[in-house]
Amino acid sequence: MSFAPLQILENLMPTKPRVFITRTIPQSVLDSLKPHCDVHVWDADTPPSRPKLLDELALADGVMSMLTEQIDKEALDAAPKLRVISNFAVGYDNVDVDAATQRAIPVGNTPGVLSETTADLAFGLLLAAARRIPESQQYITDGKWETWNPTTLLGTDVHGKTLGIIGLGRIGYAVAKRAQGFGMKILYHGGSNTDFAKRVNAKKVTLDKLLKQSNFVSVHVPLNDETKYMIGAEQFAQMKPNAILVNTARGGIVDSDALYDALNTGKLGAAALDVTDPEPIPTDHPLLTLQNCLIVPHIGSATRETRQRMGELAAENLLAGLNGERLTHCVNPKVYKMG
Repeated sequence: MSFAPLQILENLMPTKPRVFITRTIPQSVLDSLKPHCDVHVWDADTPPSRPKLLDELALADGVMSMLTEQIDKEALDAAPKLRVISNFAVGYDNVDVDAATQRAIPVGNTPGVLSETTADLAFGLLLAAARRIPESQQYITDGKWETWNPTTLLGTDVHGKTLGIIGLGRIGYAVAKRAQGFGMKILYHGGSNTDFAKRVNAKKVTLDKLLKQSNFVSVHVPLNDETKYMIGAEQFAQMKPNAILVNTARGGIVDSDALYDALNTGKLGAAALDVTDPEPIPTDHPLLTLQNCLIVPHIGSATRETRQRMGELAAENLLAGLNGERLTHCVNPKVYKMG
């Protein structure tokens, strides 16, 4: 059998590694990957179904996953060729990192680039809840604004109050910097970077003391076995009755049922959430019936600039893994010590 010259050349060319990207990302990032990879993108607004995810992983050399995809043992068992998992997020609770490590698969994430952006939102939520901004908008929409009244929609001051930060990492530190501009006293629990604490004059305390003394509590820890529902009925009982809880980390850190009870019974002043449990939150969830609970749809890093940089970091991790190089940001560096 004879081949045309072009066919011979194509047969000699190495096959590009196949990658699956579980949601549409910035076009420039996709364009940067295409010369190096056979790129397959799930371009729907909703995540791929579980069967579709497993089918794609069965063929993939690399995957760029979102926080909505569970890359667990079942998914890894279905992916015999997989060489790298690049998570388009800082958190990676959607990935079974231990199982990936056992298979010598590096797992990447995108830290640093979204810290300031997420802190902007966290402090924005804090201000919105404290000054009852969503309720005030609804007050006008409902036609209730007839005149100025000295007792209408009274909120609480932010300046000079005490902010408790659970998890003084990059994002928690960025929130603390913003709090300094409001003259707030800063307490923190969790986080080992003493330099961060010194820069913002934050005092390290036990979780119990933080909850009891803070007017505002902002959550910035990763979701894992230790932090799952770490804020529940017992913790709400320790907080000031007019305190405000802000959560821009992961929904599963806060017990939603206990939160509803605390808000509904006056044990807690208000809550402002960028993340929920479950997520997305069902439209008939009791928390959505409360005026003192502000919920937005996980938009902490949702700016054009930040999502662009997240995509670039995720692409760097993906290509490094496919090339057998060390990931720029690897959450399981043990894989590089495995023989």
